[in-house]
Amino acid sequence: MDIVDIFSYAWGGIKLRKLRAALTTLGIIIGIAAIVALLSLGEGFRIVITSQFERGFALDVLTVTAGRGLLASIIAGSGSEEYLTLNDTYIIDEIAGVKQATATLSKSIGVSLGTKTYTVTVVGINFTEYSTIYSTSFVLQNSSVPLNPSNDSIILGYRLYDPWKNGTILVRVGDYINLTWTTGSIAKPIVKRYTFHVVGVLKEIGGISIFGPSDIQAYIPITTAQEIFETDQVSQIQVQLVNSEQTTIDSVTDSIKNIYGDKVTVISPSAMLNTFSSILSTVQLLLAGLAGISLLVAGIGIMNIMIVSVIERTREIGILKSLGMKNKTVMTIFLCEAALIGLVGAAIGIVFGLGLSNFVTTFIFPLIGGGTNQTNAQGNRVVSNITPVLTPTVCLGAFFFGIATSVLFALYPAWRASKLKPVEALRYE
Repeated sequence: MDIVDIFSYAWGGIKLRKLRAALTTLGIIIGIAAIVALLSLGEGFRIVITSQFERGFALDVLTVTAGRGLLASIIAGSGSEEYLTLNDTYIIDEIAGVKQATATLSKSIGVSLGTKTYTVTVVGINFTEYSTIYSTSFVLQNSSVPLNPSNDSIILGYRLYDPWKNGTILVRVGDYINLTWTTGSIAKPIVKRYTFHVVGVLKEIGGISIFGPSDIQAYIPITTAQEIFETDQVSQIQVQLVNSEQTTIDSVTDSIKNIYGDKVTVISPSAMLNTFSSILSTVQLLLAGLAGISLLVAGIGIMNIMIVSVIERTREIGILKSLGMKNKTVMTIFLCEAALIGLVGAAIGIVFGLGLSNFVTTFIFPLIGGGTNQTNAQGNRVVSNITPVLTPTVCLGAFFFGIATSVLFALYPAWRASKLKPVEALRYE
């Protein structure tokens, strides 16, 4: 028999046992659907997060913070004995490959918006340098960034202006707002209040910003910030490079390390993006592995069904062998049946998995606060809308694993069928 005849015969055997074949295929469908749904959701999540990071970052800007490690760099006031000052920007400015450096000082402080006071991160910056480094994101709505702001000037992130993105404006340009800074001990706190003039509101940035401009921060002159917080230290130094090439990033990073040693941490946005993408890919593989357990269960079911099928078709196998069919042909017929079950199960599973992932993002995520328009009390986006993405690699991999699982677990039943002796098979009742 040629391969076409073998597949035709195998398909006929499946059609004669429709219910059993359907139940066997169901196991493959569930396993493949689970894998496709998780991987497509994971890929969609990775794309959304990566795009938001890219919007929040400038790839030609390094961030220098005092202390060791990324965690200490992100958390303000990590307790490190090392610290940076404004003078360090002049040192870094002299490094080859550096276009300019600017310092920022950030603290959480009470800000009156409308009738309520919120805890907001206020960042002290040099308006001219900061707007040059982040020229695409630190942009005001209806005016340009003031280059020589007064000491009481403040610029608000978009979400402090319109938290819920529905036209409910808490404060407008030209208004005066109060900032409340609490110092001293817990037993004897010292509360200081300052009045600031709103000179601008940033255009909506979107994305996830750790070191660059953000929709949920406010910005004041860095000299004013140092007076309010009574410190000459700065939180970070943003270093704009002459370009975003990896060689330039590495060269400037090495130069900063040579000057400061291990007393500072130099953070590259491109390195963070690569690390984050790697973590997400690992999580995706872990989820796919967990979903693959259902394929193992389906494979065991296929083996069980195929063994039963061999027992039921013993006389049929005996007749085929008595007519001259070879052992390898008998084995191939059963393996083809399993392959067809895997192929059909994988195809249906892919469609069902993609539909399941879209159902989750459309109906389930909004219920748990995951939709695009779901915001918390401060107007911060909880989770961006995720669109499932089914890549060709996942699609081809689903077909491969569906068919491979079916064939693998059908090997023993097929081998058992091929080893039946014709005379004994014909006498089987």
